[in-house]
Amino acid sequence: MSAPDPSTPPFADVGEVLSRFREHGYLADERLATTVFLQTRLDKPVLLEGPAGVGKTQLATSLAEVTGRRLLRLQCYEGQDESKALYEWDYGKQLLYTQILREKIGQLVADAADLGEAVDRIAAQESVFFSDRFLAPRPLLEAITSEDPVVLLVDEVDRADEALEAVLLELLSEFQVSVPEIGTVRARHLPYVVLTSNNTRDLSAALKRRCLHLFLEYPSAERELEILRSKDTGLADALATRLVEVVRGLRELDLRKAPSISETIDWAHTLAVLGVTELSAEVLASTLNVVVKYERDLGRATAALPTLVDPNASVPDHRHVPGHGHGHGHGHGHDHPHDHDHAPDGDVDGREVRRSKDQPGRHDEAYYGAPGSSGGAREVTEGQGARSFAAQRARRRPV
Repeated sequence: MSAPDPSTPPFADVGEVLSRFREHGYLADERLATTVFLQTRLDKPVLLEGPAGVGKTQLATSLAEVTGRRLLRLQCYEGQDESKALYEWDYGKQLLYTQILREKIGQLVADAADLGEAVDRIAAQESVFFSDRFLAPRPLLEAITSEDPVVLLVDEVDRADEALEAVLLELLSEFQVSVPEIGTVRARHLPYVVLTSNNTRDLSAALKRRCLHLFLEYPSAERELEILRSKDTGLADALATRLVEVVRGLRELDLRKAPSISETIDWAHTLAVLGVTELSAEVLASTLNVVVKYERDLGRATAALPTLVDPNASVPDHRHVPGHGHGHGHGHGHDHPHDHDHAPDGDVDGREVRRSKDQPGRHDEAYYGAPGSSGGAREVTEGQGARSFAAQRARRRPV
């Protein structure tokens, strides 16, 4: 395939962006298509922010496919220095050339009057060893020096240190890179630059100012279902519709990582391979690890699946646990006075329960093993009262 003509805009209008991206399997919405169209007309980078798995990286890949450009990717990570992003000197190659040219170097300094003159003569040839011949370009410099126009993806720029973010400013504003030993290298063809961020940290205002900014969220249920259909997962349409609803319910849970769109597609593929004809909580729970990747999330999602599969499912109410003294019958073969004392709404009337307990004569002779009639009060002697009072004070004394 021939290289695209950088002087010819790749898209006539926003509608063409939508249609051509769709042809390559990327279903963009109006906002995203407008941003891409403006990028190609204004020659400005695009910064895409949003949660992981909403199609930020895929946009750059699809943009390269649609425009026929080569994709260059810089994957950012913590501790990354600029040499890994811009360029490196090939010291091994320099040393090899020095050994090969040792004879020529000897001839160069053979008639030097002293050591200082010899060093000066060698220093005059220093530019030979610090030229493009020994420069190993990394993605940022390669995007500038490429013979053909490219798409440059700076992926997860929020993971990079602020020092690398500062290096990007010159590239994004002037499309040039400064190499101290050589000078300033300007772009032969302006690249389409796409930066992505998962919002793990705030990016500088200077970086954002240089870019067209767009925040990508998870798509609507209709669009996600459309994406699922376009991937030809093999899952029946009715099951795909229910699966999208379940995934959207999982995203509303307090999960460490919400299921991405690509993971929804993987889940649909998985269910199709298993020959699933009906979505049940049991089936989904057995394959939940396709979309949930943390143990804590797995337990939380598994507990929520029955309700997500059937929103009308009734969950048993365990607030009232059967036990003595809670107003429930226990099948002991005798009636409790409060078993039938309920308020109009079905709750136990506490006043009636207490009143029934205060009725005199409700205990027989064997109650607590005390002799005497059920209706008479037992007499407490002065000694018993003193001992009881002393015991109470002992219990209240702090340890």
